[in-house]
Amino acid sequence: MEVETELILNNIRKIRRKKKISVLNLSLEAGISHSHLYYIESKRVAPSIDVVVKIAKALNIQFCELLDVQRKK
Repeated sequence: MEVETELILNNIRKIRRKKKISVLNLSLEAGISHSHLYYIESKRVAPSIDVVVKIAKALNIQFCELLDVQRKK
């Protein structure tokens, strides 16, 4: 898996947890299945750009925020 993809997936999980949103609630808001989001966060699958955009919108953030290296800390 590409480094950038891993960064995005790590940031999805970190932001979701920081906002105290469950996997189920985020998946419902993003319009994707609970299991698909679980697989994305556990790095079993790499999501399409469309799915990442849906997740970003559901988290109420800009897509580019998922590339923020500062979140790795």
